[in-house]
Amino acid sequence: MKIRVAHSPDSDDAFMFYALANNKFDTDEIEFENILSDIETLNQKAMKGEYEVSAVSIHAYPYVADKYQMLSSGASMGDGYGPVVVSRKPYRVEDINNLKIAIPGKRTSAYLALSIFAGKFEYEVVPFDQITDKVIAGEFEAGLIIHEGQLTYGTSGLHNIVDLGAWFKEKFKLPLPLGGNVIRRDLPLDVKKKAAYYLKKSIAYSLEHREEALEYALSFARGMDTNLADKFVGMYVNDWTLDYGKKGKEAIQLFLDLAFERSLLPERCSAEFIETPEKL
Repeated sequence: MKIRVAHSPDSDDAFMFYALANNKFDTDEIEFENILSDIETLNQKAMKGEYEVSAVSIHAYPYVADKYQMLSSGASMGDGYGPVVVSRKPYRVEDINNLKIAIPGKRTSAYLALSIFAGKFEYEVVPFDQITDKVIAGEFEAGLIIHEGQLTYGTSGLHNIVDLGAWFKEKFKLPLPLGGNVIRRDLPLDVKKKAAYYLKKSIAYSLEHREEALEYALSFARGMDTNLADKFVGMYVNDWTLDYGKKGKEAIQLFLDLAFERSLLPERCSAEFIETPEKL
């Protein structure tokens, strides 16, 4: 059986799926095919149930929960760090509601986190890899930065108005849930269990063979040097990624509950997980 695994063309996702993409271990009767696309496109395609397994923003999960369950591995958690609102001028946090902010997508967890934090603000959706340049050019007063931009914005002289992952950790004592992997509900249960097992095994393989997996991930690092790419991968592929655990699942549910309480989601959503078997 073929399982299409859709994820973003970023160094952390490339690191995570290195073993599967390069046939580092036998996956029995399941053939995995990697599909690369930006996260906002993946969110939209998941609403149609297009791929068997997909990375999605946690914000998008309530909109795809009728078609997908969450896998217990594959998390991107900002543990004291995360999406950053940056600007050319040194604005204060209190200024956010009066700024026009470039955001990477309406279904991204970064946008939801900023909405929980700040309430209403003026925004425009911009491809994530263009936001920094557009803020520098003065097209926007501020930008919501995700991916490796969280580490590189300072080299452009931009100011940090707020780090949403740091805020979430300080306020709620939990990591900020940003992305995760989901699997289609209509797949047979044994297939879902096997897919979950092999996806977790791929993450574990990369963590155990970090040097070779990082070398592969560098080709997806959009100009980052080895040290910066290693730091970025370490931020988002770690023990949280192997398994959410109790705290990780608590963080997801809190994030979704906060969004519903602030009328940022149309209905309350309980995250439903397919647990990864210890062995097949």
